[in-house]
Amino acid sequence: MAQNLENIFQDHLLRATKMVEDQVDAELHRLETLDEDELETIRAKRLEQMKKLNAQKQEWFSQGHGSYSEVADEKEFFQATKKSFRLICHFYRDSTFRCKIVDKHLAELAPKHVETRFIKINVEKAHFLVERLKVKMLPTIVLIKDGKTVDRIIGFDELGGTDEFSNEMMEWRIARAEVINYSGNIYEPPTTDSKKSIHFAVNKTIRSQEDDFSDDD
Repeated sequence: MAQNLENIFQDHLLRATKMVEDQVDAELHRLETLDEDELETIRAKRLEQMKKLNAQKQEWFSQGHGSYSEVADEKEFFQATKKSFRLICHFYRDSTFRCKIVDKHLAELAPKHVETRFIKINVEKAHFLVERLKVKMLPTIVLIKDGKTVDRIIGFDELGGTDEFSNEMMEWRIARAEVINYSGNIYEPPTTDSKKSIHFAVNKTIRSQEDDFSDDD
């Protein structure tokens, strides 16, 4: 009985493989037999697609995409959310060490994901925003899509609970909010050791003496 089931499975597998091979062969044959007019049509469509993509990239660059920059105040922040469909904003303070770690990662990701704008804003210059978005701990990264907050990353708990998390980890966590184009698996965090699970630590917070924020220390 078991042998019969195995034979049936192998037969289905061979048939499926043959079907895929036939489809590939048919497509190759179709491409090989295209006349000049059909080839020219394909080239023209591809060229048009490339032109549109290039025009879109130029528009993104003109809006500040491709680099990680600071907005001076809340007015500039709202202007950025209106111009860019997808935006990532890091709420930071100079005296918070971990904000500098976030700066490093976002500066590396911005040129890689020109489809999204990467900015930061000093919490001491954005009291209205901080109150409205309920930013209580630094660093906080707010992920915005079509002018609406869709997610946020608070501290490093979701990045492995360590200061030494990788750029790939930050990219993966941002990608889960669908604010960047991502080719990896959004359901599993990147790790070099498949046997080691990602540890999401619960960090204690220290109340800042400067204002009402807590630093993720």
